[in-house]
Amino acid sequence: MRNLFLAATLFPATIALASCDATAAGDSAVPDPVAGTPVELDAGSPFTAQAYLDLKEGWAVAVEPGTGNLIITEKGGTAKYFQPATGTVREIFGMPDVAYGGQGGLGDVAFAPDYATSGIIYLSWAKADEGSARRAVAGRGTFSCNEEACAVSDLTQIWQQEPAIESFGHFSHKFAFAPDGQHLFISSGDRMQGDPAQDTSNNLGKVVRLNLDGSPAAGNPFADQGSPSDQIWSYGHRNLLGLQFDPDGQLWDLEHGPRGGDEINKIEPGANYGWPVRSNGINYDGSDIPDHSEDDGFTKPAIFWTPVIAPGDMIFYRGDMFPDWKGQALIAALGTTNIVRVDTDAATGTATEEARYAFPQRLRDIAEAADGSLWVVEDTPNGRLLRLTPAAAE
Repeated sequence: MRNLFLAATLFPATIALASCDATAAGDSAVPDPVAGTPVELDAGSPFTAQAYLDLKEGWAVAVEPGTGNLIITEKGGTAKYFQPATGTVREIFGMPDVAYGGQGGLGDVAFAPDYATSGIIYLSWAKADEGSARRAVAGRGTFSCNEEACAVSDLTQIWQQEPAIESFGHFSHKFAFAPDGQHLFISSGDRMQGDPAQDTSNNLGKVVRLNLDGSPAAGNPFADQGSPSDQIWSYGHRNLLGLQFDPDGQLWDLEHGPRGGDEINKIEPGANYGWPVRSNGINYDGSDIPDHSEDDGFTKPAIFWTPVIAPGDMIFYRGDMFPDWKGQALIAALGTTNIVRVDTDAATGTATEEARYAFPQRLRDIAEAADGSLWVVEDTPNGRLLRLTPAAAE
């Protein structure tokens, strides 16, 4: 492929990693960002917002450990490396060929737990299969930069949805690393098929748990059923666009419902979350789906929304800029163009919405910087990367 060839040409094996002079994550030596362009928000917003670069269908943002620099993916198949301290933006070569269309394209990006020494990053994307079939896949490669450009080299696919489906939606393909740094969790959407989410012989509508090389992790609840059942951690999911560990090490997901029923779930091994047998929404054609009930045998959502918020992604806030929010979930919402703040309770498996903060465009992804500020990706063909800090006191 053209980009992979350029990556090999621009970046010989001996090139230093972009983070070779990095300080530890959260270290005060990470330089402050240059000023961006002010963005007007509603009166009373807790945020001051600045825009830094234009994006075309931005999909994911990840903060490089130690440097505070960012990788931002765009659904069409491109990615950018942004240095906030200087405002420098570089194209990243070596991106995979993606099956772009509908909800498909280039997806998530994450830095490996040992990135400081390995330089490895993880990418997910929609991949074309036979005919018009597509599947979500994940890969990993080595990230490096010089003064002119950046690239991912030796990108190797390590996981894929089974089977490929003739659908343009519900890829999900979000990453979360376990707190111990030894396991990779991936959200695998139901590909708009519904029933496969209840069938543990495939990995659609599931959360999967893998070793860092993509092999099934030991101790998964359906390991005795063979592949790909041995990947499954939980099932009965629809379209999972958020997958995060809270500060206490509990895994949660964020899912799109149908018409109604967007939800956050406390993720437990072997648990069945009910889709499509149960949902607190209805089908798009108006037909009923039975709501969750206490005796239905399925794990209930911690919170659900009807009308929907159409979530993009979420984080659990850990910083000091917004100290009252520590440990709470911050959701980038597409449909309501909000950041939705939610307090979760792992002991009871429940959650409570605390507030919504309005923004001018759809929000696709959110990340926390080392200083506790927030980076937000707008989800439009003319979107932007925004930095959020506390609003000035009146």
